[in-house]
Amino acid sequence: MANFTSSDGISLHFTDEGSGLPLLCLPGLTRDGRDFDFVAPHLAGVRLIRLDYRGRGQSQWADPGSYSIPTEARDVLELLDHLGLERVAILGTSRGGLIAMTLAAIARDRLSGVALNDVGPEIDPKGLELIATYVGRNPSHKTHDSLLAIWPEVTRGFRNVPDGRFREEVTRLYDETPDGLKITYDPGLRDAVLAAAAEPMPDLWPLFDALTGLPLCALRGEGSDILHETTFTEMQRRRPDMIAATIPDRGHVPYLDEPESLDALRRWIDRL
Repeated sequence: MANFTSSDGISLHFTDEGSGLPLLCLPGLTRDGRDFDFVAPHLAGVRLIRLDYRGRGQSQWADPGSYSIPTEARDVLELLDHLGLERVAILGTSRGGLIAMTLAAIARDRLSGVALNDVGPEIDPKGLELIATYVGRNPSHKTHDSLLAIWPEVTRGFRNVPDGRFREEVTRLYDETPDGLKITYDPGLRDAVLAAAAEPMPDLWPLFDALTGLPLCALRGEGSDILHETTFTEMQRRRPDMIAATIPDRGHVPYLDEPESLDALRRWIDRL
């Protein structure tokens, strides 16, 4: 575990484990490097690097105005410079995939390949509306156990989840304190998300098209409310060489240790 300081003075936490192909894992909006705990044991022969975005995980909180994809993409490039890495492959979950596509547009020479976990160049408005209801807010439940009692109902699209997996997930998302459950990131992220949502959605297809020529993999949870099936189909039409997999019994986002996820990721790594 280590930290480095961004160009605007924010201490950012990362982990760097193993040896081989450099693989940078970028988590979802409110999550951190622990997002990849489930898949990490299955990724042999790679140097696994995980970044906690500013305001999340063990990284320093910052001005909420800096909780943006352009700034977080800059943080990624500065991490690569800090580690002395010319190029990395990126496995991006949700927001991490958007950052990866942004990097393809502005610094494509730093990428050796990209895998997108349940995200694409169009975001389903239904999923965005749901995110706005909870981001930056502590749940009303006082304990992990009480939240777990309803968790299978609120995690839409998830079925046949391994025993204990929901508990592992909830304990990563919320800390149990004497005052109840607390989110594990800066509540100011809510301000940044709502401000971004108030702006017209930009056309992200040019960012996806910037991935042309890079080994590409895309996963979609069968019940995803972020990556619509029609968007996923268009992604495959534009990139017929893309390794694509729909993950059954999963919504947003697959855990990445499902057999279908692992098969796709291993084939993608073989191409890198």
